Amino acid sequence: MKYLMLTLSVLALLSACSSKRSSTTTTTEPEPNAGRYQQKKDSIPPRLPTMLEMTDPVPQAEPLSRGGNRPYSLFGQHYTPLVQSTDHREIGIASWYGNKFHGHLTSNGETYNMFAMSAAHKTLPLPSYVKVTNLDNNKSAIVRVNDRGPFHRDRVIDLSYSAAHKIGMLQQGTARVQLELLQSPAMYAQAAVPGALPSQTSSCFIQVLASSDSNRLSQLQQKLQREQALPSEIQPGSGIFRLLVGPTASKQQAQQWLQQLKSGPFPDAYFFDSRQCS
Repeated sequence: MKYLMLTLSVLALLSACSSKRSSTTTTTEPEPNAGRYQQKKDSIPPRLPTMLEMTDPVPQAEPLSRGGNRPYSLFGQHYTPLVQSTDHREIGIASWYGNKFHGHLTSNGETYNMFAMSAAHKTLPLPSYVKVTNLDNNKSAIVRVNDRGPFHRDRVIDLSYSAAHKIGMLQQGTARVQLELLQSPAMYAQAAVPGALPSQTSSCFIQVLASSDSNRLSQLQQKLQREQALPSEIQPGSGIFRLLVGPTASKQQAQQWLQQLKSGPFPDAYFFDSRQCS
């Protein structure tokens, strides 16, 4: 499968998204990304993803990215991103991409991490959150769509290495899947209309640590309360527990807490939902 990128003139960085890692498909079309990647073909990472890396992201209300959301054309095919989409279901073939594209820019200007729970889609809003279900084994995963692709036959989504492993499709390379849109910028905007149900709370949390060891997090929680007098809670999800400081409705308070944590024993602390905190 060939991987494509729109030019800066249309303000959409389209990073490459793979099909099967062993694909031998050839084409007479020009390769716009020639020389961009160190590897000629995609390859398997040297290790499997960890349980923590396969933790489903929590769908967040995020604004549209500046890049990757305008109409574009590739090889004579025109695509119009579904930036106003609030409902989307789709069945088709999923593929995945790994080593070759790791560390390169995605279509919305982020850095592709094959161990993150992310994906590429031709037209869904960037970013958006999608539930992907493998129809052969009923395994599912939630991914954050931040890239464009795959531009190959009937394939509807390119998954990160971690997401592909979670739904059990690494050995085959592809899988028949169902996609269900869970969160998009348009859904958040719709919920903000008076009378509509809100999709997010206004409370800010700071994530201190995520681990499968709930006892360890409980000890850290007690330490936080004892030494820094910060409110906190532990949230479970898919076998992973998150130690969160908060909540607070004050953005100023949130900034103070984050600075306090980062300058202390938790330099990797970050806003669990930056839209609610800054």
